[in-house]
Amino acid sequence: MIGLIQRVSEARVEVDRRVVGQVGRGVLALVAVERGDGAAQAQRLLERILGYRIFEDEAGKMNRSLADIGGGLLLVSQFTLAADTQKGMRASFTPAAPPEEGKRWFDHLVELARRAHPIVATGEFGAHMHVHLVNDGPVTFWLTAR
Repeated sequence: MIGLIQRVSEARVEVDRRVVGQVGRGVLALVAVERGDGAAQAQRLLERILGYRIFEDEAGKMNRSLADIGGGLLLVSQFTLAADTQKGMRASFTPAAPPEEGKRWFDHLVELARRAHPIVATGEFGAHMHVHLVNDGPVTFWLTAR
């Protein structure tokens, strides 16, 4: 699994002009499920998302995690993160999990997140989404769970 996390002061996802998920201060995580991913990868990615130190402490250093600050987590599926872009001018999506498998493990990640963290919102798997965010910093990290 791949997670592109962004520290945000606010973020929301719209589908057909309706807000389906939103958070205030916290993390927007764009998530891709790769072929062969399963429960172990979902658990590890969640640990990294919740525990990665991207928020400033009193000294202005990035020493606090999402779990530490109790901020919001907005999880959005984005299979394009799993693309192979090494050759040519068009991405290959062979590394991405098939849609049914991707949905299964993305939903599992969401379930784990809701058990572990107080504020969790999501986009809508497979939908055409508009993602609005205010990246705070900007701070963006690419995380993997292997």
